[in-house]
Amino acid sequence: MQPQELTARIVEMGAYKAALLDVSLIHFDRKFRELCESNACGNYGACWTCPPDAGDIDTLIARAKTYQKALVYQTVGQLEDSFDIEGMLEAGKLHNDLAQAISRWAKEAGAFGEDWLHLGAGGCRLCPVCAKRTNEPCRHPQDAMASLETYGVAVSELAASCGMKYINGQNTVTYFGAVLFQDAE
Repeated sequence: MQPQELTARIVEMGAYKAALLDVSLIHFDRKFRELCESNACGNYGACWTCPPDAGDIDTLIARAKTYQKALVYQTVGQLEDSFDIEGMLEAGKLHNDLAQAISRWAKEAGAFGEDWLHLGAGGCRLCPVCAKRTNEPCRHPQDAMASLETYGVAVSELAASCGMKYINGQNTVTYFGAVLFQDAE
């Protein structure tokens, strides 16, 4: 599939914008692990795809760097005001639903070949309650999705590298995802 076809398909599926980028242009920073350890999102140690269970940060960064291309996409949710937590949660759910739809499509269509890595926004959120919280193995290891931050991606810089805005205006919330894959050429 041609690059323009890939980005167009992701926008058709519901992304606000999509762009292709060489993985070599993505800024990875191990400091993001410290942000995870602060547990601001509440998922540290409580989600199989989040730290510390996701793995060593240097190993994750090295894995991500084995890919050549990244299809980066964003969704933008409208909020009633900057305190609209319900709106933020709903926008996050819609973003994660899109991420899962992209993964299903990619598997069915073979869009990214055999070897690709899909990184989303925040914790996995595939299950209403992660099996980690109940001391069970992951229920959907083939579909579970780590976040860009788990892999040390500087998302604000990623947005700028793709010509996207990290903040899309007052009373909005923006989420990002990326599929890392090998260049078919």
